[in-house]
Amino acid sequence: MSSQAPACQLLERQKDNYTALWVVGPPVDSWLIEQSTGVISGDFDVLGEWQAKGKQARTPFDLAAGEPFGKEIVLFWPKAHQLGIWWLKWLCEQLPEGTPIEIVGEHQGGIKRVPKMLEELGMPWDKRDNARRCSLFATQTVALDLVSGNGASDSAWQQFETAGLTLVSHPGVFGHGKVDEGTLLLLESIENSLPKKPLKVLDMGCGDGIISAWLAQRGHHVTAVDVSAFAVEACKRTLAANGLEGRVLCSDVYSVLEGEQFDCIVSNPPFHKERDISYGPSQRLISAAPKHLNTGGRLILVANGFLPYPDHLQRAFQDFQTLADNRRFKVYGAIKSQR
Repeated sequence: MSSQAPACQLLERQKDNYTALWVVGPPVDSWLIEQSTGVISGDFDVLGEWQAKGKQARTPFDLAAGEPFGKEIVLFWPKAHQLGIWWLKWLCEQLPEGTPIEIVGEHQGGIKRVPKMLEELGMPWDKRDNARRCSLFATQTVALDLVSGNGASDSAWQQFETAGLTLVSHPGVFGHGKVDEGTLLLLESIENSLPKKPLKVLDMGCGDGIISAWLAQRGHHVTAVDVSAFAVEACKRTLAANGLEGRVLCSDVYSVLEGEQFDCIVSNPPFHKERDISYGPSQRLISAAPKHLNTGGRLILVANGFLPYPDHLQRAFQDFQTLADNRRFKVYGAIKSQR
């Protein structure tokens, strides 16, 4: 079996150097799964792929501080550079000083900036390989310098105020550090249309938890799900920061909600997967929504105006409404009929 992802193809050239490889933040690649002992990832889908092959799979929030998990570590550099820096700091905190780490990534994903970032963290580096428009660097963990501000991975959490709420965000979470215009349009459009009585509401793709907190603040019973463990943790922290309650779960769309139904499903669904456009999760959100709604229940979602969601809504519900339209974003609503 050969690797498919370019970064994995570069890594495959080094395979004789690995005996118990742990990969951090990787793409799904069959060769890599077979080659590795375990994975650390914030992506629910990635964790599932490793678990399906009987491999160890953990999120960074599953591990206690300093809990060991491996000695051969390869970090796949993410699109969000601040998330990459967080991973480096977390690895330095988690692993003994001097633990070797390799960092691999595509040139178009910014891997060439890694040496500068390593130097800023006081981490030594060496270029190991270069092919397939990817580069591989070697470094090792160091004791972080807390005085200079280069330490403490927990400092990546950002707290800010908006819409009468305190939001807590993390690099790599949708809209990190700011409020998405589409989400604000969605909340404005339902401010007066949602019933005042408490509803059982699902926030699909919760991100930093702004929708969940807004709904919980108004007395609704909220379940929030996201495929990202970073988003799940951010949503939990946002709810806690506002003294609110809600159930927050890692889920690939409805995967952990089998048999559950809600009075309302609210979402600002993602359509990007790293640098690629992907409509798959949004299509599953819409097509399976009637199954997860009580009779008379509503699906409310916001999307960029150019996205092809009206066709999916028409197929799933036979009818829908445009609740708001500011030319950049549209808010759609659909109701599950009694039929």
